[in-house]
Amino acid sequence: MNYNNKTWIDDDEPYFDFDSLKKMVINDYKLARISRETSILGRKEVLNGRAKFGIFGDGKEIPQLAMAKVFKNGDYRSGYYRDQTFMMAIGVLTVKNFFSQLYAHSDIEAEPVSSGRMMTSHFGTRFLNKDGNWKNLIQQKNSSADISSTAAQMPRLLGLAQASKIYKELKNLKKTHKMFSHNGNEVAFGTIGNASISEGLFWETLNAASVLQIPIILSIWDDEYGISVPNKYQFSKQNISDILYGFHRSKKEKGIEIIRVHGYNYIDLTKTYLKADKIARNEHVPVIIHVTNLTQPQGHSTSSSHERYKSKERLEWEMNNDGIKKFRDWILNFRFEINQKNYCKIANVGFLDQIDIEAKEYVKNEKEKAWEAFQKPIFKIKNEVLSILDQIQNNHAEKKWIKKYIKELYNTTKNYPTKKSVFCIARKVLYLLSEDKSDPKNCLIEWVRKKYHEEQENYSSHLYSISEKASVKITEVFPVYNDDYKVDGRIVLRENFDKLLELHPDLLIFGEDVGKIGDVNQGLEGLQKKYGKIRVFDTGIRESTILGQGIGLAMRGLRPIVEIQYIDYILYALQIMSDDLACLQYRTKGGQKAPVIIRTRGHRLEGIWHSGSPMGGIINYLRGILVLVPRNMVKAAGFYNTLLYGDDPALVVECLNGYRIKEKLPKNLGLFRTPIGIVEKTRTGEDITMITYGSTWRIVSEAAEELSKMNIDSEIIDIQSLLPFDLQKDIVKSLQKTNRLLIIDEDVPGGASAYILQKILEEQNGYYYLDSPPVTITAQEHRPPYGSDGDYFSKPSVENIVEKVLTIMNDS
Repeated sequence: MNYNNKTWIDDDEPYFDFDSLKKMVINDYKLARISRETSILGRKEVLNGRAKFGIFGDGKEIPQLAMAKVFKNGDYRSGYYRDQTFMMAIGVLTVKNFFSQLYAHSDIEAEPVSSGRMMTSHFGTRFLNKDGNWKNLIQQKNSSADISSTAAQMPRLLGLAQASKIYKELKNLKKTHKMFSHNGNEVAFGTIGNASISEGLFWETLNAASVLQIPIILSIWDDEYGISVPNKYQFSKQNISDILYGFHRSKKEKGIEIIRVHGYNYIDLTKTYLKADKIARNEHVPVIIHVTNLTQPQGHSTSSSHERYKSKERLEWEMNNDGIKKFRDWILNFRFEINQKNYCKIANVGFLDQIDIEAKEYVKNEKEKAWEAFQKPIFKIKNEVLSILDQIQNNHAEKKWIKKYIKELYNTTKNYPTKKSVFCIARKVLYLLSEDKSDPKNCLIEWVRKKYHEEQENYSSHLYSISEKASVKITEVFPVYNDDYKVDGRIVLRENFDKLLELHPDLLIFGEDVGKIGDVNQGLEGLQKKYGKIRVFDTGIRESTILGQGIGLAMRGLRPIVEIQYIDYILYALQIMSDDLACLQYRTKGGQKAPVIIRTRGHRLEGIWHSGSPMGGIINYLRGILVLVPRNMVKAAGFYNTLLYGDDPALVVECLNGYRIKEKLPKNLGLFRTPIGIVEKTRTGEDITMITYGSTWRIVSEAAEELSKMNIDSEIIDIQSLLPFDLQKDIVKSLQKTNRLLIIDEDVPGGASAYILQKILEEQNGYYYLDSPPVTITAQEHRPPYGSDGDYFSKPSVENIVEKVLTIMNDS
């Protein structure tokens, strides 16, 4: 491999001189070796019991070094758990950070990705300051927070890339959003393993990217296996590039640039990423780089050994074709000709051997520093408890078992300490000393109380926003009316969305049938024509990636409202809502946020589909997302207004049968706000409290009128917000007066009604005030049949409610 005078990396780039090339190659080799040693020692730490589980990026080092060369400040990564070399190469991950995450160190300074909440090799950078406000993201290299679910990193990749296209088009955002984009020049980098392309999310994202023509560089790391299953069982053709060929762009049609490159060829990889970067960054064309001939030297993870499923021939091939080995051979064989008789080399064997030794020693030292830092706070609380237990033992010399627990605490935390082991023993001692009133015991009680609270902050904080923009902190602003003039509910929404688009230049609204026709219920009628196709636009039928677009756009400082046409279709996007969006703030301990608003419609209508109200499933899968259930369109509009002043992600479920119901049109459009987490008493009564939400509220109100004719005075409370729920505990205040409770919900039995009961009876202690058992009225267990009769016999009706209230009143 001979080069003379000057050497090259890319034909269209300025030539590299030898000294620059040599420096780059040596630095890359050092980092490759450090990353490999990190993988090797990481696996050993799991096998020796210091860590729970390990999954590493060994075998993928060389292409990730190449990818890092074109990753610039302001760019974004949406990848997965094999990318440690890349993260090290762009300077956002240290070896000590890596081992801190492996040990689950709960100190955010030691483990800045997740504060020990995510398992090892789940990467990310911090987008937010400690107060929850945005950092200047164009001044740093950015990585959205990883998730384990295969291919689930793909949907948000769309939004991260589309944001660049939008910032390029919307010139008015240049000054107001300068922390998020520099003229739309940013590229979104995705990574995925070969087997994960079998997932539907991959193809849905690929198709959307091809349609949108956005700056994506997607790397497929192909080591020919998905855990133990080879490629021949993963997809129809063993060569992934062949399967993707239909997306390849041509002179006549737009599409995706597809490049295939060997994963051990350092120069070709570098040239490939330089080429891909030009195409994606300058032309806004998505690029796929299929990186082949990669290896996995330690197998998939610490949960298995690849010797169990790979043949001897395959294992031997992987050893001979290891990327670092090939890179090392290339370095040793490189010749730079000075003249016909003389040449220079990058390095000799001895030099590289020394790098190998130093890398091993460096990683070992950094690992020990991380372990020492991880142990330090545990030993501190251990010693605090031992000190208190010694005092208790001195007071109770006759209780020999206390000494046993002191010894147990000392021994169990000697080699592999955990906070759990300290707290378990402290709490056991307390309940075994239940009759003791001594000062040392009280000291231990106070220690457990205080320290347990501190650990809750470590492990349970940041499910929702804690910034000054948290939606629950935004005060109510009432709608103001000029007169009693009424319009269809859809007109209220349309006029309010119109005002919001005017007030918020970064607001985007999109989904199926949203653009040209203004959604299927005309709540956005005419708004695409008024505000343009960049801000109000249609998408394909692909719910997961519609949501993914919203997540990525929101991560980049824009304010998307994504429409999922009907609540039934939420099921297509539920995994991404749950695995990615709902836990984003939590899994990064306040390091990232994506305040996307999901608009849908559901509840009362006739038919197995388009009429569902699966709120029980939604509220349990989506903790971390606000779930709002307005009873009419003025309330819905008020929620949108509130959310756009806040920074929480939210799901708003509009009443599907409410778009033609007449409502008064507020004059303070875009400004009135429905409070979040606050119930509303819509009817005052003395005899029974009826709790409901959404479309069923109208049924309950009608039933209350019927009951009033029988001298039964009903109080109706509209929940409005399921997540969060009744923050002011107004429902229990009603029970103190009526002493009777009826919950009416069109979800299945044990669905949202069970959640509501738990909140009222357990959290609000509502059972203290009941003179009769609480009762629920729900839909049947099956989906509602088609037609008015099917609806009547399968969902709560006025007659159901009246009859049940009469029974409650007669029994109490």
